[in-house]
Amino acid sequence: MRIAGAVRTVAVAAACSFLLTSCGSSGDGGGSKDDEGGSGSGHTDGRAADLKRIPDVGDRLQSKIPKNTRQVVAVYGDGENATTSTVVLYTKTGSEKTGSAKNGDATDTTDATWKKTRSWPAHNGKRGWTTAHHENDKRSPVGVFTLSDAGGVLADPGAKLPYSRSASIQAPHYWPKSHWHDFDYVIAIDYNRAKGTPPNDPTRPQGQEKGGSIWLHMDHGSGTSGCVSLSKSGMEYLLTTLDPKLHPVVVMGDRAALKA
Repeated sequence: MRIAGAVRTVAVAAACSFLLTSCGSSGDGGGSKDDEGGSGSGHTDGRAADLKRIPDVGDRLQSKIPKNTRQVVAVYGDGENATTSTVVLYTKTGSEKTGSAKNGDATDTTDATWKKTRSWPAHNGKRGWTTAHHENDKRSPVGVFTLSDAGGVLADPGAKLPYSRSASIQAPHYWPKSHWHDFDYVIAIDYNRAKGTPPNDPTRPQGQEKGGSIWLHMDHGSGTSGCVSLSKSGMEYLLTTLDPKLHPVVVMGDRAALKA
């Protein structure tokens, strides 16, 4: 059994070819963006009321959030074909209980609420979003996905998720220099991947044509090939905050698709 925060050093040479067709691209450019609010650690909305559900997410996707999930990374895309989005971390507080009254009637009590913890400006696929992602479409997949594994080129910053440090994750240096640090920190999104493996493991259970290697990773200032990217400080915050004991998931898509 893995001790939380321990570094798994791996070398998955075969994964390099998969990276070239997933996150990152030699055609992007631009610099990185600061966190919303200029704080360097994300923006906290002190005005936000306690929430019984994730805002602006319709019943279809809301119902796919596991009952035991207490951390949600919501990615709100600005439009179906837009490359810009906002990442918001929500944390559930309070308790939910289901029991039986003395007379045999079922009772449900809850004081659990979602709180907006942090938010960051972000980028998604350079062609926007899709509900039917496939290899090389340059769109980010819409849906609810678990977050099980992390890694990167840099040393473990204190991640609670299993963290694999490996030079094999590094973006190739024939890409523009602005992309070289994209994969310094990575959180694997469990879309068409084997959970419990390093982020760059090439296994794709649904087949190659469905695409894969969809990650949260560091931003280079423009659209990705399907991943979601945000600032280094944002990635560090997520890595040190997302806890497998709280069953974190990402809910992601353009705003219209999220509400559908």
